[in-house]
Amino acid sequence: MATGNHSIVTEFILLGLPARPHTQGLLFVLFLGVYLLTFVGNLLMILVTRTDSQLQAPMYFFLSHLSFLDLCLTSVIVPKMLDNLLSQRKSISVKACLTQVYFIFSTAGIEAFLLSVMAYDRYAAICHPLLYGQMMTRQLCGGLAWASWGLGFLDALINILMAWNLDFCEARVMPHFSCELPSLFSLSCSDVSANFAVLVGSTSLHALGTFLLVLFSYTRIVSTILSISSTAGRSKAFSTCFSHLTTVILFYGSGSLRYLIPTLSSPMELAFSIQYSVLTPLVNPFIYSLKNKEVKAALKRMLKKGLQHFK
Repeated sequence: MATGNHSIVTEFILLGLPARPHTQGLLFVLFLGVYLLTFVGNLLMILVTRTDSQLQAPMYFFLSHLSFLDLCLTSVIVPKMLDNLLSQRKSISVKACLTQVYFIFSTAGIEAFLLSVMAYDRYAAICHPLLYGQMMTRQLCGGLAWASWGLGFLDALINILMAWNLDFCEARVMPHFSCELPSLFSLSCSDVSANFAVLVGSTSLHALGTFLLVLFSYTRIVSTILSISSTAGRSKAFSTCFSHLTTVILFYGSGSLRYLIPTLSSPMELAFSIQYSVLTPLVNPFIYSLKNKEVKAALKRMLKKGLQHFK
């Protein structure tokens, strides 16, 4: 931390969600319910995709990673949000704030890579069904998943190492419910131009690279689906992509706007942050379970076994 003419700041104040004192209790109950549903929903998806013998296709392998990431992302953010809703001080230490920044950035980054890998998996399944087993081997799927984790952690590490050297002076109030890089820049008395350039550059490359793979995959998928003569065949092919495409739109839309346009007004920052970090992890398990007959059948089998076990 900086010394000399700078005041040493050891903690920040997270203002959280704008709410009157008598409504903070209601927000606490609301977000606690959201968190519990998110936790249970994603945990069920992990269990069913890992244990059901009929859900061993690459798509479900990647889905288990996605559910775990959603569980991590919401667990990094929501517990502190809930604590601040009931607390008068609403403080967080600088080190804890930077640690939260790292895990938010890394989990969101890994998810972007993973969604692009899942798009490629759908491309291989629909455009090359006869070669699908050869294209998406167990070794390749494992390599793509762990490459997503590695690149996401590396991208976050580059940004957080630069942020760790920032000086923070008198300003320490953050109009947000979690610590994120764009919010930290406005509190620093250092020159953040290099940090901002690295953030925009890495996020742009990250988002653009993964989005181009998603775009390529779905361009080929749509072309293949349109060439199917049977209406039933087109509908079945599209249904296998609907869940993933919905997740992509929700995640990339709000997440990219939050990080590529960090000068948004505070209400918009909060809205986009809640969308990609709280709501998207909540709805993903429902999207995949409600629109996928195999997952619904596997959930029923798991619940049936559970009930038989307790009898």
